[in-house]
Amino acid sequence: MAAALICCAIAAQAQTASPAAPATLAPALNPNVGYVVTERLFVETRAAKAADAAIKAEFAGRAKANAELFTRLRNLTAQYFDDEQILDEPERTRRRRELRDLEQDAERKEIAYRDALLHRKNVERDRIAERARVLISQIARQDKLDIVLYRGVLWARPGIDITDKLIRQLDQ
Repeated sequence: MAAALICCAIAAQAQTASPAAPATLAPALNPNVGYVVTERLFVETRAAKAADAAIKAEFAGRAKANAELFTRLRNLTAQYFDDEQILDEPERTRRRRELRDLEQDAERKEIAYRDALLHRKNVERDRIAERARVLISQIARQDKLDIVLYRGVLWARPGIDITDKLIRQLDQ
């Protein structure tokens, strides 16, 4: 699709160009294209690996607390079902209410944990992406690229993939 857009842009430029400027069209007919596999930037760079380790350490306590809360809920639920037949009605109602409240609390904490974790990961991805944007511009100028694609690349010749070069520069 990107190649089709480039071809359309080149064709439009060719139609609007004056006959006196055929030499200016030659570079446009053979555009230098590069692309970046952004997902690799968020997995393979040192910054991404360091961020993942920091996030794991930062959220380990909450993950453990949530796991313990769900284990407690599971144990209390099993205990309730074991004791259900011998409990009188007020005690059964009280324990059901406690289980429901505990379940709601556990779900609320798990949702808050996942939201905070996702937010933290997005902040780190944004940092990497911002630095990558600057480096992509530098690489594009150095390699005299006309365009750099980073989303929606279905296939590309391996020679135009600048991801490895970008990862090396991000890791410096």
